[in-house]
Amino acid sequence: MGRSGTLNLAKRQLWNWICLLVVSMSLLLQPVRCQKCRIQRCNAEYVASFSPSGGLQEEVLPDVDYCITLRAYSLCTRRTAHGCRGDLVYHSAVFRIKELFAQHNCSSDGPTSSAKAPSTSKPPVVDVCNYESRVLASGPAAQQKKYGHCGLFGDPHLRTFRDEFQTCRVEGAWPLIHNRYLSVQVTNVPVVEGSSATATNKITVIFKSYHDCTEQKVYQATTEDLPSAFQDGTRSGGKAESLWIAEGSGGLGIRQVKIHARYLGTSIIVRQVGRYLTFAIRMPEDLAEENGGLQLCLHGCPRNEVIKAHVLNRQQSLHPPRLMGGRYGEGDGGELQPGLSAHVDMLERATTKCREMLQVEDVYFQSCVFDLLTTGDQEFSMAAYGALEDLKALPPSTLKQSSPRTPHIYSRGTIVTPSVFTALVLMLLLN
Repeated sequence: MGRSGTLNLAKRQLWNWICLLVVSMSLLLQPVRCQKCRIQRCNAEYVASFSPSGGLQEEVLPDVDYCITLRAYSLCTRRTAHGCRGDLVYHSAVFRIKELFAQHNCSSDGPTSSAKAPSTSKPPVVDVCNYESRVLASGPAAQQKKYGHCGLFGDPHLRTFRDEFQTCRVEGAWPLIHNRYLSVQVTNVPVVEGSSATATNKITVIFKSYHDCTEQKVYQATTEDLPSAFQDGTRSGGKAESLWIAEGSGGLGIRQVKIHARYLGTSIIVRQVGRYLTFAIRMPEDLAEENGGLQLCLHGCPRNEVIKAHVLNRQQSLHPPRLMGGRYGEGDGGELQPGLSAHVDMLERATTKCREMLQVEDVYFQSCVFDLLTTGDQEFSMAAYGALEDLKALPPSTLKQSSPRTPHIYSRGTIVTPSVFTALVLMLLLN
């Protein structure tokens, strides 16, 4: 019985030690079972750093950037080491990291950056053939770019991209715009024999080849033909219609053609007013001002081509151009003789006619009166109306547009505000 009691005691003690050992091992191994091996996440972040949306390809990644990425990969594996004991993928990654450190001469000490997590979102796609898309992708600063407006109409009157307003002779062919994207040339002819007044009877627009957006396209309008297609017979060009033409009516029976160049952020309107043409364009200022040289839309008319009717001399008298070859009381030299009631009647009729279409006596109203006084052509009065409608009709944009200002009529350093123009004519006629 003594030996049996001792054996039973020894068995109980052994059993107690086994139970204690099992409990102790369970407690020690519990953290291992709770902590998951996250080596797959480390691998995914490392691979994502070389994806097209995350960075450059591995073979062309700069050494400095690659070492930073490699250290971040190594740091991620160390953080998950406790939960990856015995994981073959983990041990393979650790071995590969050591090889890459040696292969690229990277130090384990240095800055680290977290590898980019895989992302399903794609970077914004920039449409090269859309000017606004290119600008918006350039950042907030580029989005403050402005549009400029240029118009040529009537006698002709010129509004430049810089909001300067002139009335010019410019008989013959003259360049309005000439840069590496676009060329516009107008041809002006005398309105009546013996008068200095001219008007536009031909407009040629050349859209130059631009990347894959469009091949070179030429549009030409004359007083006999206002086509709604380019010279090659097409009405659009380039991919995704980055250049296209639309025909419409500008009101009061005026025919018009709109040309939209999406890749330049540019719109053009050509109108046929009676026997003559008008031209208007809205174009980004950074494109319009890229090239120098003679460009009426950019620099205005040469000084010797500006009509003197818009200049005050030292005696504060206004010298109009010769009117209609002597039909309304011309004296020697082709200037109006003051004091004739016919002149006052002519001014009143012109003012009444222009007020039927233009309610505000701004620079366009004064241009309308001037055209009627100069030519006597009732259809010519619609040129100023069409030009004002062009300014309103040009399409809006997400970019900041330059707000139209009513400019001064000027020439040779002397400025006359539009509101004074009619008063000066009346002073001349009533003296």
